Amino acid sequence: MFRRTDEGLQVLLAHPGGPYFQKKDEGVWTIPKGEVAEGEDLLARAKIEFEEELGIAPSGDWIELGSVKQKGGKIVYAWAFEGDLLSDFKLKSNTFHLEWPPRSDKMQTFPEVDKVAFFSIDEARCKMNIAQTVFLDRLSEALALSKQGAAAFKPPKKDGAL
Repeated sequence: MFRRTDEGLQVLLAHPGGPYFQKKDEGVWTIPKGEVAEGEDLLARAKIEFEEELGIAPSGDWIELGSVKQKGGKIVYAWAFEGDLLSDFKLKSNTFHLEWPPRSDKMQTFPEVDKVAFFSIDEARCKMNIAQTVFLDRLSEALALSKQGAAAFKPPKKDGAL
């Protein structure tokens, strides 16, 4: 999700929940994402993951941003859409179970995402997983191209003549 503000373009990032990321900030924020089953529609899965991790259904015109391979080998596919969070937004993420502390035989439940926030493009570069930063460039390029296209587009006159 991205939004345009007086300060410029901002993107929504998610901070992973759980004890491993609790005290980490730079380099760990991510786009909302998840696992995809073989043969599953990638955009449909992206919409499901967004809703599961934030608790709100995404909607809008989708911009395909391609894919990247992260350091651990995971391939991430991304799309963007323009939107904003309501002023009364409350994060409602799905959860996972983990033995914590390790070797304690105690299972605890943690949210997959413990916070979300909008960041400027420059802030997002510092906050997010480094492999995903290419999505910021692709989004900026796509928006610049659509702006150029809109500026070049001349609607037909009433009689259909140009």
